[in-house]
Amino acid sequence: MDISLILLTLQIAVVATVINLPIAIGLSWLIVKRRVRGSFLLDVLVSLPLALPPVVSGYFLLLLLGREGPVGSLIRDILGVDIVFTWVAAALASAVVSFPLMARGVMTAIEGVDERLERSARSLGAGALRVAFTITLPLAYRGIMAGVLLGFVRALSEFGATIVVAGNIPGRTQTLPLAIFENVQLGRDADALRLVGVSIALAVATILVHNWLLSKSRTKD
Repeated sequence: MDISLILLTLQIAVVATVINLPIAIGLSWLIVKRRVRGSFLLDVLVSLPLALPPVVSGYFLLLLLGREGPVGSLIRDILGVDIVFTWVAAALASAVVSFPLMARGVMTAIEGVDERLERSARSLGAGALRVAFTITLPLAYRGIMAGVLLGFVRALSEFGATIVVAGNIPGRTQTLPLAIFENVQLGRDADALRLVGVSIALAVATILVHNWLLSKSRTKD
């Protein structure tokens, strides 16, 4: 088994998770705590990739990041590189598809923080950012981490959006799900089963940590 395949899959999932985390925290703060105008629309947009087929998300990314797309052409003009059909495109696809799961977990965690503690801190002169970093996020971190792990395990299993915007290039963009698909197509059942076992092991390990964090969060509450 090619260890580089597993490492690339983990690399893409980690990068997708790192991209999503600050965005998920920021949007969750706006929707749950600040309750800004248009928060209902923001909430819908956060959940949209969960409702759409991943292939649709991948197609929109392809339009955005392709050579003729607004972002892709800008990056090409400035840096002279193409994003599509690279591991970066795979990471972005995984980020988009996994974002709703992470964001929902983060929202739930932040919403569960006792607002009386936040009001007390504000009454003592603490600003919004100080309240966030000294009260809200420390109290919500276990739930946030549970959301992070849920997003991570979804990024590990991403297929539809990735194959559209990044292709299935061995050594460059091929992840575990794509390699399983290729082996099944070629009739290499033994290789496919080995990769399925690796995927299951990674998913189970992540879910166990996720559930442990959730149980700790509930116990603390």
